[in-house]
Amino acid sequence: MNENDTKRLSRLTAILTQLQTKRLLTAPGLAERFEVSVRTIYRDIKALEQAGVPILTEEGKGYTLMEGYKIPPVMFSESQANALILAEQLVLKNKDASFIKDYTEAIDKIKAVLRQSEKDKANLLADRTRFEQNKNRERNSNNISELQRALTNYFLIDIQYTNEQHEITSRIIEPFALISTNENWLLIAWCRLRKTFRYFRLDRIKKMQVLAEKFEPHKMTLQAYFDKYY
Repeated sequence: MNENDTKRLSRLTAILTQLQTKRLLTAPGLAERFEVSVRTIYRDIKALEQAGVPILTEEGKGYTLMEGYKIPPVMFSESQANALILAEQLVLKNKDASFIKDYTEAIDKIKAVLRQSEKDKANLLADRTRFEQNKNRERNSNNISELQRALTNYFLIDIQYTNEQHEITSRIIEPFALISTNENWLLIAWCRLRKTFRYFRLDRIKKMQVLAEKFEPHKMTLQAYFDKYY
């Protein structure tokens, strides 16, 4: 096997992993990622199809895998998958490009074995989580796992919250995003009491219950939220 064959085999494997990780991929997007021509991607997709990979083409949109097709599974609970996504966001703050590349590829392989519903939740959580530099390693919250579950499943949350004046209020909130700052974890959520988006420090949430009732998802990304409100 010559160098070109090795590169192509590596690319085919990576494309398969990408197909298993994302709901929909485009030929131009794959070409840019792997630094090849769109025509080369067409040939790669055809090669995967000839090898028995059930790739579906959505006209004018891109490629997707037939639901249920996956590499031999590694089983993760939802909480474990969410923890890996949080770790991914931390790694993306690292300044070493090679480390980021290797970890991102590893996470892609992990996402590839998740069911589509779990995959969608993982991608949503990655989009709705942001880290700032955190110098204080003190553990001041024990709610992140449950908040992740509520955020990705669109469950309402009932909280008892203490403000800066040490006043306690009851709130029903719609979790939107999680942010790690220099000192605290913050939850961005739509507060039904105040009828607006609010920040909630996790260390000030005294009691919390994830409700069975769901809310209508907010149709915007975290960046779109910052662009609109800040």
